Amino acid sequence: MKIVITGAYGQLGNEMRAALQRYPQTEALFTDADTLDICDKAAVSAFFATHRPDALVNCAAYTAVDKAEEDAAMCFKINSEAVRNLGEVAASRHMRMVHISTDYVFNGINHKPYTEEDAVCPTNVYGQSKCDGEQKLLAVCPEAVIIRTSWLYSSYGNNFVKTMLRLGQTRDSLDVIFDQIGTPTYAADLAEAIAVILHSENVAGGIFHFSNEGVCSWFDFAYAIFQEAGITCRLQPVESSAYPVRTPRPHYSVLNKKKIKQTYQLVIPHWSDGLKRMMNLLNNDCEQ
Repeated sequence: MKIVITGAYGQLGNEMRAALQRYPQTEALFTDADTLDICDKAAVSAFFATHRPDALVNCAAYTAVDKAEEDAAMCFKINSEAVRNLGEVAASRHMRMVHISTDYVFNGINHKPYTEEDAVCPTNVYGQSKCDGEQKLLAVCPEAVIIRTSWLYSSYGNNFVKTMLRLGQTRDSLDVIFDQIGTPTYAADLAEAIAVILHSENVAGGIFHFSNEGVCSWFDFAYAIFQEAGITCRLQPVESSAYPVRTPRPHYSVLNKKKIKQTYQLVIPHWSDGLKRMMNLLNNDCEQ
């Protein structure tokens, strides 16, 4: 099997490298903006005609949530129009396709985990663009697998874990929001799930939810990070109103994962287990 991974320089793209190494029969071709402009329909068509892969994983996305409010055109170009380009070529070449979406397609007013059947209602440009991308993809490639995820972090790139480690080592105290609830997702665990799906005999498509197991607030997550790292910085829980932002975030974005677990027989680790494995990896890298 030959698989193309877009967005190869991002958190998930990098984790896909490690996940696919466990499948020696699989050839992986990693691309990013410097090697494939997914917004260029002709370039996408030519690329896939040349390389003739069996599957595609789209990890590419415009993820700057605040900047998207001022740069909506580019956000929709990458998160919606480009997704349609990839879906069209996947359908025309009968390739398996996995596309990554987000919990931001919901407005965050639920008090129970969101299922795939819950109505979408994005509250910002980023969420709207990802929602639009889902719809455009399913219109041209109904067999595609769309995976909504949340609170992604990794040893690669910039993310909440790395920000907390940096701030915790330079400050005596730190305020962290406690009234936004969700589930951290270790990108390595998501990458492994994607690899399992690609190599599964089950070709069920549609929308699926994936995050690690469990629920926490950003404050709880920060507390666990400091515990793992042995950081003594004092954490203060604060309400979201203490950090007024122009871009609303979901207050509750826990995802129900029953569908993906049953469909692809996945066993998903708890978020705290994922955090421990990521922290051990960072510690080992520092020791080398």
